Amino acid sequence: MAKTNPGRFFEDYRIGEVIHHAVPRTVSGGERALYHALYPARHALYSSDEFARACGLRESPIDDLAAFHLVFGKTVPDVSLNAVANLGYAEGRWLKPVHIGDTLHSASEVIGLKQNSNGKTGVVYVRTTGTNQHGEAVMEYVRWVMVRKNNLDAPAPETVVPDLAEVIPAADLMLPAGLDFSRYDFALAGEPHRFGDYEIGEVIDHVDGVTIEEAEHMIATRLWQNTAKVHFDATNRADGQRLIYGGHVISMARALSFNGLANAQMIVGLNGGAHANPCFSGLTVKAWSEVLDKVETDAPGVGLLRLRLVATSDGSTGALKGPDGKYLPGVLLDLDYWAVMPL
Repeated sequence: MAKTNPGRFFEDYRIGEVIHHAVPRTVSGGERALYHALYPARHALYSSDEFARACGLRESPIDDLAAFHLVFGKTVPDVSLNAVANLGYAEGRWLKPVHIGDTLHSASEVIGLKQNSNGKTGVVYVRTTGTNQHGEAVMEYVRWVMVRKNNLDAPAPETVVPDLAEVIPAADLMLPAGLDFSRYDFALAGEPHRFGDYEIGEVIDHVDGVTIEEAEHMIATRLWQNTAKVHFDATNRADGQRLIYGGHVISMARALSFNGLANAQMIVGLNGGAHANPCFSGLTVKAWSEVLDKVETDAPGVGLLRLRLVATSDGSTGALKGPDGKYLPGVLLDLDYWAVMPL
């Protein structure tokens, strides 16, 4: 009897199936230190317990995207081990801050299946929920991934494509309990720009860039226990290159957005996202953002900005798609998210 796990292939998924992912993870200060070593992450609320307490929280939580990577990494052996590519995200919500000492567990429900016309691959849609040691949901999101078929003769399943919201209504977002920006310290945060300084349609060039290093990507992907073969095994792709984990690009772009959005302290919603083109070691990532919407909240001094974050490999700003409606070749990431900002 075989003891090893070859991973799931497209024909192995069933609509409605709930997968409880193995290896829960207890968060330590090491995750925070490594996250800040791998990315130029500088948002004050995730860097200082004292700053977080002044904002009404009991202590500084770990970065929202670090929590995302931890929850995401648990799912990879069951969802995307044999993936060709991770295609997109929707309906993501951060429900509770994750603190050092919390233990995270992930479970995913298969909500969609669609075999591709080539008969060799298919798209799997899952809704993943991350919970803590108290059984409380800390985040949820939908993602879809292209997965290889193992048996090309396996019949195609009935096509089910979930109807996903284009935008999460601001009223459905969860702000951390006690969040209060009425005494927000802009000097310590690093920039004076507040909610009222941003206009819908405004485009912000974040100026800085970071060249992607193979070694740092390997450290990051192992840190999140992401076992997808395309990230580790150079023989898994015809071009002989290791594909950079899309979450690595997300975190790099988010960290770069500090220059211009230093006060967009927390991500609370993920409306949608696409890894528009593959990223490989040696490319230099730059980023720009567009303000898509603004909403005030009932929390003291707290507003919400809906932002489009775009990562590029060619340094372009403002351009996204060509006349054919397809992403331009220099676009690596197109991410639509909600962030909290002081009024």
